[in-house]
Amino acid sequence: MAHILVAGKIPEKAEELLKDHHVTVFENEQLITEDQLCELVSEVDAILSLLSTPITKRVIDSAKNVKIIANYGAGFNNIDVDYASSKGIHVSNTPMVSTDATAELTFGILLAISRKIVEGDELCRTKGFEGWAPLFFRGTEVSGKTIGIFGFGNIGQAVAKRAKAFNMNIIYNQPRRLSNELEQELNATYVSLEELIQTSDYISLHCPYKQELHHLFGKDEFTKMKDTAFFINAARGPLVNEQELVDALKDGVIAGAALDVFEFEPKITEELKSLTNVVLTPHIGNATYETRDAMSEIAAKNIIEVMSGRPPVSPVNDVLVKN
Repeated sequence: MAHILVAGKIPEKAEELLKDHHVTVFENEQLITEDQLCELVSEVDAILSLLSTPITKRVIDSAKNVKIIANYGAGFNNIDVDYASSKGIHVSNTPMVSTDATAELTFGILLAISRKIVEGDELCRTKGFEGWAPLFFRGTEVSGKTIGIFGFGNIGQAVAKRAKAFNMNIIYNQPRRLSNELEQELNATYVSLEELIQTSDYISLHCPYKQELHHLFGKDEFTKMKDTAFFINAARGPLVNEQELVDALKDGVIAGAALDVFEFEPKITEELKSLTNVVLTPHIGNATYETRDAMSEIAAKNIIEVMSGRPPVSPVNDVLVKN
């Protein structure tokens, strides 16, 4: 029987699958801290971590018996993967299952900012709706506009499929260009990042975070965008210099933004909260019952496989099984 630490409350599916093991769940309302982790991992065989769980070198050194760190999320920048690999510890994630939910959320906040949906809701609840008028609450249509998608993996392509249904012109950029067949299927055109920035009416980020992409978008990029363009980030907060985005929004350099992630998450730059040309959601890209249950199941299965002497089903790193 393995001892497993679950670093926060998650859907019950994981505990059901792990019922043959000893499972400890961190149930505090506050997120688990590095100090708390170091205390709790000393005797465990596996860690089921959340995106908010800091699995640092110090935590890994405290986890003398850990064979796998199973991250609950497609991302894993909360884990020092290289150090875990050097210690022979498997790291896994929960890819693929977030694709549709995140793409749906992306299009939801894109429509919300372009059609002033949040502002309209606020008006109805406060000042009140005083009647239809020709110049009242005009937004921007997405049909016929150009969406530039940076990061054209599973989620980026899923966003493209939805954009195609809205009759949008789709351009994309990432290090690897897709095949001609897939580009034709998605009606997508590969362009340079420079061209994407300068010609898009909507720019949507869907790349994983890595250090070389830190502040991928800042003052220079926002200045090159159309002043009528909207910026959407449902990927990772540190891809964007948040203060420089605030400045661009305040000064009318771009028309608006919709953000599901933040540079200093869970903290949100205070000035963002007072701007009417930005829509904010609390990192809920994959927050559906269907996706969160599936993530719980995959994380548990990764642990079960490693505890049984086999590699995880969705590995992040490549290490030998640690018996």
